[in-house]
Amino acid sequence: MRPDSDRWAPVLRPAVGSPRIRLICFPYAGGGPDLFRSWAGGLDDGVELVAVKLPGRGPRLREAMYADWETLIADTFGALRSGGLLSAPHAFYGHSFGGRVAYEMARLAARTDPGATRRLFVSGSRSPNTPQARPYLHELPHEAYLDAVRAMGGTPAEILDDQAMMRLFMPTMRADMRLAELWDDRHGAPGVDVPITALYGRDDPVDGHAGMRDWERYTSRDCELVEMPGGHFFLDTHRERLLETINARLGGPS
Repeated sequence: MRPDSDRWAPVLRPAVGSPRIRLICFPYAGGGPDLFRSWAGGLDDGVELVAVKLPGRGPRLREAMYADWETLIADTFGALRSGGLLSAPHAFYGHSFGGRVAYEMARLAARTDPGATRRLFVSGSRSPNTPQARPYLHELPHEAYLDAVRAMGGTPAEILDDQAMMRLFMPTMRADMRLAELWDDRHGAPGVDVPITALYGRDDPVDGHAGMRDWERYTSRDCELVEMPGGHFFLDTHRERLLETINARLGGPS
């Protein structure tokens, strides 16, 4: 693996013993690898946990954020592949904005490493043909944007109320959310030859059942729609239930 790989996709937990599969995770808008560190103890021993770290956060805070999907996809996929992360059996998991990125990675991986992607988990992320709700949140003025983020949940109030912290986080959150909201059916269906598990929160006002039910159009393999308790950030509020679902689909204990 290239020395640069930790900059893009650090291994949060190696598999115990012989790795059976690598789980590559993509966070929601503004998030980084730390969102997935708490998963280490809940995954099956045979699963290696990797999380993607995009520019504009953590040690990469001063790096320019992406303004278009083409560059984001090309750079991220290039880093994963050159780092040797796609040649062995793997699955992608992405939540909200990260679900869009995970889908784009699965499409490209099918061409370069056919058969290596064993499953795509899209979580709290509308299907490509589902129109984005308006008005766009990324276009809202500052206070209205903060109110909208607060209503979604997921971002602690102490961060939203801390002006210094928000000056650091706001540009990244807005940049990611802009891309997430502008993302659409870029390729047509079917999109991947990989089984899809599409997970949505029962009380999610952002991308619930209606926004995710069409994911079956975007794979030539099986697609299941799984309801989770909670709202848009069920990956935080109902982590144990989510990891049980992931383990079961990856062949580990449920």
